[in-house]
Amino acid sequence: MSRELLALVESNTTGTGRHFAQNAVRLGIEPVLITHDPERYPYVREDGVRHVLADTSHEQAVFDAVSALNQEGTVVGVTSSSDYYIATAAQVARRLGLPGPPPEAVADCRDKGTQRRVLEAAGVPGPRFAVVSQLAEAVAAAQDIGFPAVLKPAQGSGSLGVRLCADAGQVRTHAAELLGTTVNERGLAADAHVLVEEAVAGDEFSVEVFDGRAVAVVSKHLTPHPYFVETGHDVPAAIPDGITGSLTACAESAAAALGLIHGAVHVELRIGSDGPRIIEVNPRLAGGMIPDLLRRARGVDLVRAQVLAALGRPADLTHTRSATASIRFVTANGDAVVSTRTEHTVAAARAVDGVAEVAFYKTPGTSVKAPQDFRDRLGHVIAVADTPQRSREAAETAVRGMRTALVTSTTTVHPGMEASLR
Repeated sequence: MSRELLALVESNTTGTGRHFAQNAVRLGIEPVLITHDPERYPYVREDGVRHVLADTSHEQAVFDAVSALNQEGTVVGVTSSSDYYIATAAQVARRLGLPGPPPEAVADCRDKGTQRRVLEAAGVPGPRFAVVSQLAEAVAAAQDIGFPAVLKPAQGSGSLGVRLCADAGQVRTHAAELLGTTVNERGLAADAHVLVEEAVAGDEFSVEVFDGRAVAVVSKHLTPHPYFVETGHDVPAAIPDGITGSLTACAESAAAALGLIHGAVHVELRIGSDGPRIIEVNPRLAGGMIPDLLRRARGVDLVRAQVLAALGRPADLTHTRSATASIRFVTANGDAVVSTRTEHTVAAARAVDGVAEVAFYKTPGTSVKAPQDFRDRLGHVIAVADTPQRSREAAETAVRGMRTALVTSTTTVHPGMEASLR
């Protein structure tokens, strides 16, 4: 019997990619990473994950690399944990006759302008919007929609390039930056369009959908404007059942309208006086370690479920736990430097009651700044408890203490700075 192989097209860089490979191994399947740069992912070397070099910016190169694997085994699935490569993975899976989401649906969803038009046509509530390719168009659209307005790249991920603009001058400046960007953070060609949107007021949530059905509602915490960096999540969201129901119904309607009926969909919404409105739909697993929170709080493993979906196998998404889990990311309030006290503050954070995991990503001496996108997050804390309040308080207490490792050039670090952890 030939070996069964799971082809993973690139990976995200915040943990889930590693878990894709680990789950494949647990299922008795060998994961093979198709990548142009394995050094981007430390877990490849640390876990001994096999990799194949390919120009992943081109679908045909990925198809050829995956097809070649069939000479030594049987490729039984093709998928990706990276937002930038899920469309390629879906196309390659279809060409090989393997399970996967409809490539057309993924492509429509990845293009935020097309996504907006599809949802609008289906009557799914969202903000007013316009898709533009010129500076003058951006300013005119924002003036028509009203200030403040949100500008974002038509294709993107991780809050990159998303900005709240208060007036025409800010729109002109930010639109020029976005329209002048020719490649994204992965070195792939950037779309030459910008989305101008109404700024929707209200609390923000995400709904994690799988095979068209809502699995969990998650509370989201963001940085102050003008940026929209996620600084924390709570699972499950501590909200009344009526609000939960309206959020899940809206998210399921959005996934159905876009044709996303296979595997994971991450739907972001805001809810205000007029009910829920879609902020964004992503045809992938949630980032921000939300799948880890859901596993800890409810016993549902979305990463395993996504791997099973790539193999055409059913997943059990029954909730088996009733805890709550919270994550808070360490961010700087302004320009600072990571001090040599990082190890101490991490140890103190781990000692906070309820804290289950602590990580600090930066080394002493690193210069940091207030966050503008996900790359400016410096570390995280995960806490698990029996009530939402307890998990939130534990995570926030630990993160406050970890921030004492960040100092300005005029600050003197002293032993009492970590007192907030006690």
